[in-house]
Amino acid sequence: MPCPEIKRYICNVLLWVIEVNSCKNMNRFLEMSLEYASQRSYLDDLFSVYPTIPNGIREINKSRWEKVESAYNAKDSFALVNAMLELDLFPIKDSYVAYMKRDKSSVKRNPRTVNRIANQIMQMDLGELYMKCSQPKETNRQIGPMFKKWVETGVLGFPLKGVDAFANNNEDAIMVASDAEMKLFAEKSLGYNRNKGLDFLARINGKYVIGEAKFLTDFGGHQDAQFDDAMGTLNCEVNAVKVAILDGVPYIKSRNKMHKMITGKYKDLNIMSALVLPTFLNTL
Repeated sequence: MPCPEIKRYICNVLLWVIEVNSCKNMNRFLEMSLEYASQRSYLDDLFSVYPTIPNGIREINKSRWEKVESAYNAKDSFALVNAMLELDLFPIKDSYVAYMKRDKSSVKRNPRTVNRIANQIMQMDLGELYMKCSQPKETNRQIGPMFKKWVETGVLGFPLKGVDAFANNNEDAIMVASDAEMKLFAEKSLGYNRNKGLDFLARINGKYVIGEAKFLTDFGGHQDAQFDDAMGTLNCEVNAVKVAILDGVPYIKSRNKMHKMITGKYKDLNIMSALVLPTFLNTL
């Protein structure tokens, strides 16, 4: 019978083969998003889209306190964040923490995110950190409007138009409107039939583009439901190009449902990071 090390090696080889095969015929913008998340300063750059603000303290596991204390006293941001990631509960609220918990290698690739989080931690003294360790972990859910605010800065490079101005001409434009207003326009003009508002609506070279944007900060529960919601928009009948603008943990290589779905069943659909969206729009 093979020893455990050989078994692990065989499993890793099989997983690599599966991964290579799954990438065949993959949507190139999804492929770009996966590469961005795994090889570049993804979290640092994503902060421009979803600028979440830490606003609370989380519990510290006492058995790991010595490592935390040492890194804190040395003012070593990377060691401090790595030590904190080993705790059951992280001491501050930040939607980027769950990503780094799932993909520890992202810490090295995202120095600005690490320094930002470490600076927040070091604003408290060690006693305060220790005393706050009984508070439960909560996820910051107030990130829904952030994508639209980012679009409204003009970062995508196309004119921004209100509902009436958008509807009254055929020029390239991105609609600036509420979810409900975008839904109503899509129902009347594009045959959209989901009982769900939209996060994105544009017209580029005569092609309409609709989409939903989700920042998925962890696996399971509500986050899985949000993922399914975005896939529902991709699968609906509508006279437009459909996009699911996903960011967060789906791009972490794992056996989790989200990653398996985007690299398997949905690999040929327009799934992409907000950071890749400008490139996509300029290819239309």
